[in-house]
Order: sequence, then C-alpha cells, then structure tokens
Amino acid sequence: MSTEVYGIVGYPVSHSRSPAMQEAAFRALGIDARYVPFPVAPGDLPTAIAGLRALGIAGANVTVPHKEAVIACLDEVEPAARAMGAVNTLVRDGARWIGTNTDAEGLARSFDEAGAPVGDRLIVLGAGGAARAAVVGLGARAKEIVIAARRPEQAEELVHALAPLVPNARLSAIAMHALNEPFADADTVVQATSATLGDGADAFVAQLPLDALPSRTTIVDLVYVPRRTALLRTAEARGLRTVEGVGMLVHQGALAFERWTGRAAPVEVMRQALLATLG
Repeated sequence: MSTEVYGIVGYPVSHSRSPAMQEAAFRALGIDARYVPFPVAPGDLPTAIAGLRALGIAGANVTVPHKEAVIACLDEVEPAARAMGAVNTLVRDGARWIGTNTDAEGLARSFDEAGAPVGDRLIVLGAGGAARAAVVGLGARAKEIVIAARRPEQAEELVHALAPLVPNARLSAIAMHALNEPFADADTVVQATSATLGDGADAFVAQLPLDALPSRTTIVDLVYVPRRTALLRTAEARGLRTVEGVGMLVHQGALAFERWTGRAAPVEVMRQALLATLG
C-alpha cells in the first residue's frame, strides 16, 4: 500500500496547526498517511481542486479565504454546509469531492467537553464563517439567538440564511454597539470575530458591556492564538465561566479525521499536538 496524502488548502496556510494535529493522529493509530499544507492563491482555487482530484489526494481541509468559494468546485455539498455557505472539509468518494463542514459540530463537542450549558439566550459576536458555525452548532440548544455585527446588515443576512437550520430558536440582529440590553440576560456569548487576535484586542474588549452580564454567563472566544485572549482573561477576572477556542479547533479536526478514515479520532493526542504548536 502506498502512503495516503491529505492536506489543507488555504492562503496563506503555513501558520495552520492542522498538519501537527492530523499527523499525530495518523501516527497514533498506525495509519500510513501524511498531511501537508497546500498554499493556493484565490484565483487558482478551481485548478487546485482539480489537481487534488488528479493526484489522488485522499481528503482535505479548506481554510480562509476559500471556505465559501470552494463550493463551486465540488461535485456535492452536504445540505448543512450549503446552508451555512461554507465548507471546511473535503471527503473523497471515488473520483468525486464531497464538501462538508465540521466547524459547527466541533464547537458543540467542545461545549460538551467543557460541561458548559448554552442556556436560553445565545449572543454571537460577528457575522463571518465562525459566527455561522456558532449559530448552527449551538443554536439548537438555545431559545433565542442574537447576532451582533459592526454592520447590522451583515447580521441580518445571517438571520435570514440560518433561521431554517435552527427552527426552534428566535433569531435577531443588532449592531455591535447596542449590546447592553442583550448582555443583561445573556447565558452564552460567543466571540466569533478576529478582534481579539491582534493589537486592538484590549480596545475591543473595553467596548463590550461586560459588567452587564449575569454571573451565570459563559464566554467563548473562537480565537485560539493567543490561547487566553484578552476577552477570556477579562471574563475570568469577573468570575465568569470561559471556553477556549482550542476545543473547537481540535474537535473540527477530529470530525474531519473520522470522515476520512472511518475510525474514531484520538482526540487527546490531537489536542496535545496542537497545544505543542501554541507553546
């Protein structure tokens, strides 16, 4: 048997932690496989997906900026991924590529692992791909979902697109600067923007009305570099429960591994490999 090759398509992609996680999983289970990064510029995506097909690549992940555009390059897209408008995992079926999305279920599994209840009111900060995953992954556990974005029209678009996927929850959209009232009765807040990633993190956190949050609130930040973001540190100082973004990253990768191999993923092995890359 020849070594199977898997990979991740993105641009840039050299920073991805997925190779470390997936190769550790292959080694742990004695699978003869490698997982490599494929840097693909946006204009080259259709050619690259065709190349993966021609080269016999066994499976792949897709990351920014290609999660939406890759849909047009695939033979089939699973319904939930199509409704979310994003694909992060490619599953090979003979000569066909099937697109799926493991982000939403990965986030749900990270909540279960942390023992964190979602509660009745879920607030999602952001209107991009991570926000979509948060609404779909946790929405079935909430009665009300409030999506907040700097541009309210983006939040409205998410409400219309995702409402069919969470039919038992009431969805609404607001501007990021209007969070005082929703925060006052929030059970879970998911930070799903890149705002806590860089130098502006402290200023972003300072603008959030965290003092309005009840003591029961769980704060989640999907940013995982740094692992303990400014938001999580501030929330912990106020005595709030926190959930790190690392859990979602590990579990979305584990779900992809299981789709590719048909075997249970060694989640703890993958977690330790990921944490090693974070120092």
